[in-house]
Amino acid sequence: MKQIFKYLTEHKGAVAIIIFLLIIQAYCDLSLPSYTSDIVDVGIEQGGIEHEAMEEMREETFDTLCLFMSDEDEKTVREAYEFDEKKNRYIRKSDREESIEKLDPIFAQPMAMIGGMQSAKEENFKQFLEGVKAGAITKDTILQMEEKALEQYDTMSDSIVSQMAIMYTKSEYEAMNYDTGKIQTRYLIKTGAKMLGLSILMAAAAILGGFFSSKTGAKIGMNLRSRVFEKVVSFSNREMDQFSTASLITRSTNDIQQVQMVAIVLLRMVLYAPIIGIGGVLKVIHTKTGMGWIIVVAVAVILLIVGILVFFAMPKFKIMQKLVDRMNLVSREILTGIPVIRAFSREKFEEKRFDGVNQDLMKTQLFTNRVMTFMMPAMMLVMNGITIMIVWFGAKGVDLGNLQVGDMIAFITYTMQIVMAFLMLTMVSIMLPRAGVAAERIQEVILTESSIHDAKEVQGEEKDFAGILEFHDVGFAYDGADEEAISHISFTARPGETTAIIGSTGCGKTTLLNLIPRFYDVTAGSITVDGIDVRDMSQKKLRSLIGYVPQKGILFSGTITSNLKFAGDQVTDEMMLEAADIAQATEFIESKEEKYESPIAQGGTNVSGGQKQRLSIARAIAKDPKIFLFDDSFSALDYKTDVALRKRLNEKVKDATVLIVAQRISTILHADHIIVLEEGRIAGMGTHKELLKSCEAYLEIAKSQLSEAELKGGAH
Repeated sequence: MKQIFKYLTEHKGAVAIIIFLLIIQAYCDLSLPSYTSDIVDVGIEQGGIEHEAMEEMREETFDTLCLFMSDEDEKTVREAYEFDEKKNRYIRKSDREESIEKLDPIFAQPMAMIGGMQSAKEENFKQFLEGVKAGAITKDTILQMEEKALEQYDTMSDSIVSQMAIMYTKSEYEAMNYDTGKIQTRYLIKTGAKMLGLSILMAAAAILGGFFSSKTGAKIGMNLRSRVFEKVVSFSNREMDQFSTASLITRSTNDIQQVQMVAIVLLRMVLYAPIIGIGGVLKVIHTKTGMGWIIVVAVAVILLIVGILVFFAMPKFKIMQKLVDRMNLVSREILTGIPVIRAFSREKFEEKRFDGVNQDLMKTQLFTNRVMTFMMPAMMLVMNGITIMIVWFGAKGVDLGNLQVGDMIAFITYTMQIVMAFLMLTMVSIMLPRAGVAAERIQEVILTESSIHDAKEVQGEEKDFAGILEFHDVGFAYDGADEEAISHISFTARPGETTAIIGSTGCGKTTLLNLIPRFYDVTAGSITVDGIDVRDMSQKKLRSLIGYVPQKGILFSGTITSNLKFAGDQVTDEMMLEAADIAQATEFIESKEEKYESPIAQGGTNVSGGQKQRLSIARAIAKDPKIFLFDDSFSALDYKTDVALRKRLNEKVKDATVLIVAQRISTILHADHIIVLEEGRIAGMGTHKELLKSCEAYLEIAKSQLSEAELKGGAH
């Protein structure tokens, strides 16, 4: 998890923009229920009349209301209104919302009292006013009456008192011939326009937030793929052995996709959830419905459900990525080995093997999907249960006059928003374990240091190398091996000479060759080029001197030209054509319709083994290196092509050092030096004729491959 957040911190600017957009979206989202409540309570129930402090009122109404106010409140009201002699009415001086809201509570209780007295008996109220005019009822008496009445109003909520006051306001407007229908329509249109504006703003913020989140997630994925690729390219064979190819493919694709997807979800949902949740709680507190305990119950139930689900699901998510690795491994083996599978009629066996890993992955995915499937109905049950509780207890509040319908609707909406915020977090909590495992696997690759790296101070960068290659008592052991694969290897290979290495299968020939370009580093002794230890040279410089042809010809998707010029821009068309001619590849290239622009499929699957090998040899020749390394690179060639190729090659590489690993003695008969390896050690060294006389191991190989006449001819 920490790692995923670390990836996000690398894009601080985008994250800050997303948070800003989420705050705007949350503000709009949280404001809409308030307006819905206003439409119900004010627009419908109150006829669009928002405030008790009227815009204007008749003189007698104003004076009557002042009778029920304290001296201080009366002073405040008289300062807020001015008398218009033409209209014979009191006009409110300011239309500022804050000044009106200060006047509302001053007017609320007097209006509620007067409205109550009028509704009880209009004649009694008229007599009361006549008594006030006659001086029989003083203001002190009125305030004492109000004080007693307040005891009754204290049992009522502020919203009910406000409603009574609004009814009085409405009746006053009607008495002044106001079009109350127009007031209501104007209020509904104004509030609806605000809601529409907020909805548009919220949609814009959501779209922009989604855009930036997707862009950030895509950049995280791109950066991770680049890092993993750069790291894998720098790996030596030792690290490639540590991570299987199938695992590296899974980590570069599926794992990074998991992290990318969760990064987007984190930005869109996890960041939004606390904003909307906290905002919802503050709004719920503001509604003063007395039903906040329902939210506490809902959150507790949700956390309990999530805890149970995560407890059962998390171990499975950790297993899932390993199963995906296994699936890729088996799939890759089967797809690359189809010819062998068919040749041995093992289709059914491989189908069962694939079905086994497929079933294991399916069972794990089914388990986690069932967990997710269970979670959604459980959450919906919780949400619907909460709605029922709110309606049940809210209806009681409305019936008792302690709660307005709009407030109850707003409370339901805010509660759903809070619950949805937790629901979003729970959904992410199910996804996070798998993404966390994926991030750890990616980081494992990124943090793995290559065992082969350049020295702090490299040598030979500007040197013009001749290509003298020397092994000084070289030994090498693979990781975890009890014995060395090769040991005490010492020889010198010079420019203009061909040094051949031969031996039985598994004697260490390829291992020896892999030490020269530092695919592995020696564990004992040293290898030098022109007297400089290869470990003291930069890998780039060392490998620029080497033309390497691997045991298995490897071609890349593209064209014949792109493969032959693989060494870089320094390879000209003339060099490419010459290399193809030397490698005996010109004939089959020219026979193709598009010639050198003919497409090469991935892995060179659309050319034969011999053609693939010749193109690999041509690629190395076109590089024009100082040292040639041929790892059994002539095995797929027929005898005629082999002889012609080596003859042309000897003419071309007169100034280069040539090392050939071979299985066939016919390939190395004319080599200047032949090294015979046996169980990782040098069993003999010399020319073909010398070794026939002095090396028993070489003689055995020769007997198995050459006729009696050829053996006698070679011995003389």
